[in-house]
Amino acid sequence: MDFSILMEYSWVLLVLIGLEGLLAADNALVLAIMVKHLPEKERKRALFYGLAGAFVFRFLSLFIISFLVDVWQVQAIGAVYLIFIALNHIFRKLLVKKADKDVASTGAIPVKKGSSFWTTVFKVELADIAFAVDSILAAVALAVALPPSGLPAIGGMDGGQFLVIFAGGLIGLIIMRFAASFFVKLLQRKPGLEIAAFAIVGWVGVKLTVYTLSHPALAILPEGFAKLPAWKYTFYIVLVLIAVAGWFLSKEEKEGVVNDSVK
Repeated sequence: MDFSILMEYSWVLLVLIGLEGLLAADNALVLAIMVKHLPEKERKRALFYGLAGAFVFRFLSLFIISFLVDVWQVQAIGAVYLIFIALNHIFRKLLVKKADKDVASTGAIPVKKGSSFWTTVFKVELADIAFAVDSILAAVALAVALPPSGLPAIGGMDGGQFLVIFAGGLIGLIIMRFAASFFVKLLQRKPGLEIAAFAIVGWVGVKLTVYTLSHPALAILPEGFAKLPAWKYTFYIVLVLIAVAGWFLSKEEKEGVVNDSVK
């Protein structure tokens, strides 16, 4: 593999590691909230089943999408989905959370009854499916515009692209299991990073949109436009600016106590 291609693959993998870290931390925090009403022993069991479900769903999604990655309709759905979840999450984070704080300040906080163990496990598995789709689609959107690696194809995908996405998904799972508490603490200390992470997901959705519009079956953009150096540089410069803005514009907060569920 040519050195420049190897460096491009390494850079995409590095971006994936950072994005997977933030998304995995957000996912781990959501799962911790979902199981916190359970006794400690059952809580750990529910999270174990959740991790097993995450493993199955991520790699099942990966192998399915490897055969569909060149279908422009699938690319278009993936692009719309990534942009939607980014806008939806940012909207809820900025507006709905503010409304919740206003309700909390009045003391009118509704008390919800906790679900049973297996109901909670079922909810966790449903959340895992959503997390798996989010993660794999974001990884695919980053990897599909990479140049051919020369490795044997897997499904309808270049072998090198597949390995990058596989590595990103595996790293995300490792982070969810072993490093979630660190990333959760980071998000608690720098809450703006969560918004930045989903802004990056939305920007990745834009990248997949460009890739879709340059598909030969549509030809709305010139074929190969998504692989032009000018577009690649623009994409990564904006991506880095979003990450930097998320770090420096995030209000520093005191580190809180992280729920044991995410450890």
